[in-house]
Formats: sequence, C-alpha cells, structure tokens
Amino acid sequence: MNRNIPLAERIRPQTLDELAGQEHLTGKGSILRTSIENGHIPSMILWGPPGTGKTTIAHIIANTLHAPFFMLSAISSGVKDVREVIETAKTQTGSILFIDEIHRLLPALEEKLYPAMEDYQLDLLIGQGPSARSIKLELPKFTLVGATTRAGLITAPLRGRFGIVFHLDFYPHEDLEIICKRSGEILGVQIDDDGAREIARRSRGTPRIVNRLLRRVRDYAEVDYDGRITQAVANDALNRMEVDTYGLDEMDRKLMLTIIEKFNGGPVGLGTISASIHEEKDSIEEIIEPYLIQIGFLDRTPRGRLATPLAYEHFGIKAHGFGRPSLFDPR
Repeated sequence: MNRNIPLAERIRPQTLDELAGQEHLTGKGSILRTSIENGHIPSMILWGPPGTGKTTIAHIIANTLHAPFFMLSAISSGVKDVREVIETAKTQTGSILFIDEIHRLLPALEEKLYPAMEDYQLDLLIGQGPSARSIKLELPKFTLVGATTRAGLITAPLRGRFGIVFHLDFYPHEDLEIICKRSGEILGVQIDDDGAREIARRSRGTPRIVNRLLRRVRDYAEVDYDGRITQAVANDALNRMEVDTYGLDEMDRKLMLTIIEKFNGGPVGLGTISASIHEEKDSIEEIIEPYLIQIGFLDRTPRGRLATPLAYEHFGIKAHGFGRPSLFDPR
C-alpha cells in the first residue's frame, strides 16, 4: 500500500468484508449491508461511542457505491461551508454527505438541511436589507449520513427526516484482536496472537484505541526488544504506559478515584466531578463515562454518578456489597 497515504487512511477498512465487528449492522442479511449492496441508501444516523467506526462506515458506503464523499463537522461548519460543498457536488449525483457530531448543528444550518433532505433544494438568501430575496437551488440526489455520540440531543424535526438510525456499540475482545492483527500487517509489525490479544483487551472496546496502542507498543518493541510483539512485550509496554488490564487510563482512574475517595462513592453531580478533575462535562459524558458504565464501574442515577462495588474491588478499596461481573472482565 502506498506509504504516502496518511496512516489513518491506510488502516481504515475500505469494504464491508474488511470491517470486523458490528455484525448486527454489517453482517450478511443485515439492513445496512443489503441497502449498500442494492445501491439504495437512505439518509441515516450512526450513533455510538467515539472511535467505534461511524466515519469508517460512511467511507465504506461511498467506496462501495463509487460515490463522491464530502465531510463536514457540525462543530466547526456553518452555512457557508455547506454552500461550498453543494457547489462542489452539484454536478455529481449520488454523493455521500457526512456530518460528524450532527447533534451540535447550529439551528440555522439545521433548518437549511430540511428542504435539502426532503426536496433536494437549498434555500439561499441573496442580498441584504429590503432588496434581499430568497432563491431555491436545485440539488442532485445525495445521501446524508449523520454521526453522533449523543443521539438524544438530535432535535425531533431533524431525526424525523432520516430514514433509519443505526447504533454502534463497543467491540468485544475477539473483534478487537482481529483488528489489531490486520493493522499490524498493514504497518509491517510482527505480532503473535497473544500479543494482539493483550492489546485488544486493554483497548476499551474501541478500534481507534487498538490502533493507537498498537503503534505505541510497536515503538517499545523496536527500542527495547527485537521488534516482535508478544504478550510479554505488550504487557510490559502497556504497563509502562499506565494502561491497566481493563484499559483504564489516567483520566479514567482520576474520575473513579475522585468519586470513591473524595465523595465516598457518590452519588455526585456531573458539574461537581467536572470541577474536581478539571475536565469539560461534555468530554466526561461523551468520552470517559460510556466505557466505565459499560464495564460496570459507574452508574448514572437521578441523584448523580455512583461508583459500583466492582470499581471498589478493581482499585483495591474496601466497599460494602459485592461487585457484579463485567462484560470486559479481563480475568
């Protein structure tokens, strides 16, 4: 593969068959796979934790259909950006327009999308003041793919204009191991099954983290070992990076230990946690908390966040009650 291509693009799966995991979406006979293979793609929302493949699936749709692909971020894009994309794509029927973090769309931009999605028209305001006038710009047919980590924040009018909503979940270790070995082959890294398994189980159920940890472990292997990644090499490298057996990093531990030690296990409000660990509330809700909830370390209650007995057990802190088993228990 051409090494001039950015690393993220080299590692990214290009077809459904290269994509490991999310079988409920991409497996044989699934709605999404059938739609892609038939070439009839409705506008859709892909929602799930960061790094679980939303952008990759949008790229795969475009690759499979040989369709032009345009990407916007709802955080940084405005009406002007949409107009520029439309100008570029107006002669290309069947384009895929991907909007990341679509729940953050500005109301003015969201309203522009309604006629575009329903009637393939874009309302533009020309001029200023009393002489301003509105014109309708005819658009080629396109498919809008919206990605979000928080589907509940998408407004009802916008959600109602999408044909279907797909949910992506965290990946089991087995799928992450497959991803790790595939990425190792692309990167030219020698890695055995046990080494891939060790990296996979510490990757928080997330392909993006698998690939990040693989690159860092490769660096350790090349500097301190013979370049080959075994379980012992991966274990040593990940321990030195302070990634524990559950894949928890410094910020995860800081959040959990703050709840346990400073607030007696909770319940404690999100705003208080944010102020205590100096982290934005959105980052806590969208990036840190989902995995901690998934593995059974954290509960969201009406009164606030609550550390579970399993979290106490993991950190070696005595607590009342017994922890429940985790889906990601490394033992």
